[in-house]
Amino acid sequence: MSYVEVPGAQVPIRMWTDPSTVEGVAMQQLHNVATLPWIKGLAVMPDVHYGKGATVGSVIAMQGAVCPAAVGVDIGCGMSAVRTSLTANDLPGDLSRLRSRIEQVIPVGRGMHDDPVDPGRLHAFPTAGWDDFWSRFGGVAQAVRFRQERAAKQMGLLGSGNHFIEFCLDDEGSVWLMLHSGSRNIGKELAEHHIGEARKLPHNQGLVDRDLAVFIADTPQMAAYRHDLFWAQEYAKYNRAIMMALFQDVVRKEFKKARPVFEPVISCQQEDAEGHMRTVEYRPGVISCHHNYVSEERYEGMDLLVTRKGAISAGSGEWGIIPGSMGTESYIVRGLGNPKSFNSASHGAGRRMSRNAAKKRYSARDLEEQTRGVECRKDSGVVDEIPAAYKPIGQVMEQQRDLVQVVAKLKQVICVKG
Repeated sequence: MSYVEVPGAQVPIRMWTDPSTVEGVAMQQLHNVATLPWIKGLAVMPDVHYGKGATVGSVIAMQGAVCPAAVGVDIGCGMSAVRTSLTANDLPGDLSRLRSRIEQVIPVGRGMHDDPVDPGRLHAFPTAGWDDFWSRFGGVAQAVRFRQERAAKQMGLLGSGNHFIEFCLDDEGSVWLMLHSGSRNIGKELAEHHIGEARKLPHNQGLVDRDLAVFIADTPQMAAYRHDLFWAQEYAKYNRAIMMALFQDVVRKEFKKARPVFEPVISCQQEDAEGHMRTVEYRPGVISCHHNYVSEERYEGMDLLVTRKGAISAGSGEWGIIPGSMGTESYIVRGLGNPKSFNSASHGAGRRMSRNAAKKRYSARDLEEQTRGVECRKDSGVVDEIPAAYKPIGQVMEQQRDLVQVVAKLKQVICVKG
């Protein structure tokens, strides 16, 4: 579908979903965002749902200001994926051992590594910028500096909630490695610190919702936030890179005879300028994308600060990952570069009920039924992640056909949850 435009106070609200299907509290949040004096555009993705201050699944473009709550508290949360040379025929009949090996190597939940991971011993970790990254920690907010040791040990940690590590198969039977995580507790604490600081500023006192408090350009508060924000975004990027390298090392050890190769060529069908379908080959490497972050971008002659909270960048040809739930499909995509969405697309299926509602409505037996064929936890501790708690990913993808092109459809056979 193309977008539906809903009138807003300062800007129209462009929605890649039926407005009547959006929960009332989420619609109110969208209208609240559209009242901000600094806003220049608001795009709503098909996975939109209620969040703190701003909805998850919204892209907010502002000039001379940025709203920390429009980024989300898990700064830099995002996805990584890579295709291997393994196929379904290489996998053992019992996948429980493989899941256990992944869980042994990559801590989940609120745990951490006994010692910080040494990237030098990992085959596929991109070391460029690593030393400089940690040297800049001394400049982050004083309130969280005492967390450096914990942050270092949590680097390469999955976490919990909707974060996951998966073994997936595409339609051709190729094995993919995929994971979803963010900036761990250090990113959350930095976000909450700056949201609190923004709420105190005089220019935010008259806002319809104080959770939408902003920092203004060329102020010390904005400079401090930008420093911490970009540091946390890098933390999230390195966190995923370390986990992916650890994940790949597990695969190398478990499939020695198969000699898995990472980053092979991906083939897909693509329509050319004359409307004919042709096979195109890509070698994308490890695909990685944030979906809770800020980017400096230019639209219609304006330099804007674009926040994507539960949305990915989908510029023309840009690689992205759009996951479903722990029992449904996920998609590898390339952006179509639609400026009406600020070159964005959804970050996943999006929740259609809260965690508490899911726990009240469903049982571990329901979870077992809905994740049949997937090697994963099937206990009451992850019932809030049951597939039925999420929107149908097929419908979400259909609603954004003008935003992304599907390159590969994946289905998990192993899912590790925190």
